[in-house]
Amino acid sequence: MKRNSPHPTLSQVARKAGVGTTTVSRVINGGDRVSPKTLARVRRVIETLCYVPNLAAQTLKGHRTKTIGLVVPSIADPFFASCAEVVQAIARANDSMLIVTVTANDSRTEIENLNLLIRHRVDGLIIVPANSQSPALRELLDRIAMPVVAIDRPVAKSAIASVVADNLIGAQTATQHLIDHGRKRVVCLTGESTLYTIRERISGYRKAIESAHLTPIIDTSVKDYKSAEYAIKSLLDGPNPPDAIFSTKNSTTIYAFEVLQRFNISVPGTIALLGFDDFELASTVRPSISVIQQPVEEIARRAAEILFEQLFDERKTGSRLFSKHPQPIRMHTRLIQRSSCGCVPQIS
Repeated sequence: MKRNSPHPTLSQVARKAGVGTTTVSRVINGGDRVSPKTLARVRRVIETLCYVPNLAAQTLKGHRTKTIGLVVPSIADPFFASCAEVVQAIARANDSMLIVTVTANDSRTEIENLNLLIRHRVDGLIIVPANSQSPALRELLDRIAMPVVAIDRPVAKSAIASVVADNLIGAQTATQHLIDHGRKRVVCLTGESTLYTIRERISGYRKAIESAHLTPIIDTSVKDYKSAEYAIKSLLDGPNPPDAIFSTKNSTTIYAFEVLQRFNISVPGTIALLGFDDFELASTVRPSISVIQQPVEEIARRAAEILFEQLFDERKTGSRLFSKHPQPIRMHTRLIQRSSCGCVPQIS
């Protein structure tokens, strides 16, 4: 025996309203070429029956799904959490829903997540690439028929638009600031050195150190508190202990600060500390922590705006367009001077 569907259909709405299914479709899609009287009647029936359009059927007919995919390494990281909030707000303003997936910077998980979003026929994608150099990622994104924007890290050798912070200049500014405080043995404390952002920050550090005719000291072993503790202890026990630490991400800065506190190392007296990326407690701990601040909300907002610009252009032309922004859009960072670098923070 055939079971009745618990969901009202477009045909049922049409019968109850006394109109054709084409008229109901027009009402659902904005009411173009429908008289005000008929429009009001059909809308009353839709409300009475609690009718919800079948998005799957609309998608098969080539309609938008009004969904956007966001692929990030983590939502626990404040940077990516803030990005998600901004993209969500812009998606809602454009009558779209945001679907967020997490990769943990694993390329295989990233491809799986992307394929899942593609199968769900999202209208567009914003992605933080796990590996900017990945040929598999580039080939997949170049092949799909939807707008894509990379955020925080570009997709190498691709025309896909990207919005990133100026990591190299930011790191160079941070390192030079420590040198200007008279520090001669500045260590770059980092991890995940294969990531685009970290490589750029290491390059900026090197540029400042070499310009000052100093010796670069780079430790790429930090991935958690224990590894940070081991790295800093090894450096302190060495023949030429550092007098400053430049840390390349907020979690590394936090680990370094905690280790120095535990070892009763005076900051900034014995070792100055300056980190890349601001975080919530950086201004409230003692000493307060100097950082390079990224314009997180501006980066996310610009990426989302580019994506919806591409979607709008595609709807007008009916075909996928190449990005108007083939080169990465680099957003300026800002040095926030607090106490840990040796500055006297300004009272705002």
